[in-house]
Amino acid sequence: MKQSVRPMLLEEIPLVIDYFHSASEEYLRGMGVDPEKLPSRGELHQIAKQDFQLPSTERQFYYLAWELDGKVVGHSNINMIRYGVDARMHLHVWLPKYRKKGLGTQFVKLSLPIYFREFDLQRLFCEPYSENPGPNFILPKVGFKFVEGIETIPGWINFHQKINRYVIDREKISPS
Repeated sequence: MKQSVRPMLLEEIPLVIDYFHSASEEYLRGMGVDPEKLPSRGELHQIAKQDFQLPSTERQFYYLAWELDGKVVGHSNINMIRYGVDARMHLHVWLPKYRKKGLGTQFVKLSLPIYFREFDLQRLFCEPYSENPGPNFILPKVGFKFVEGIETIPGWINFHQKINRYVIDREKISPS
């Protein structure tokens, strides 16, 4: 199985929207998402469309497509982007049959150099829900350092929760 990572195209954003809107309430809550806060499909598409038109220095979001043998099977994205400084990363393997196989670890490793290069980042944070085992397992394996566990509402679609804050610095990333 050949893994590759590339910038996601605007016309592929409906795949991301479908991933969230097709997920069960239990699955969404398991990754820290409050289903009541999830915008409609149309709202999400409009947000992405407007953001895709902005220069990198002004983007709020940036998506990478995770491909397995040429088929998109997941995505990673960053938000809370402060160009030249830092951002927050999210990671999603869409189908259960591809989870817990080490694919997410490899996809994150392939994604990191892209984020650092495209946004001239000095550091990258990831703040998964403390009860979401996937990212909490992957992040230390790829070089993220645990910073702290805190209670917060980490994003606009999340409920109040305990998160684990991880960080990786530019020096830890090998260029690609």
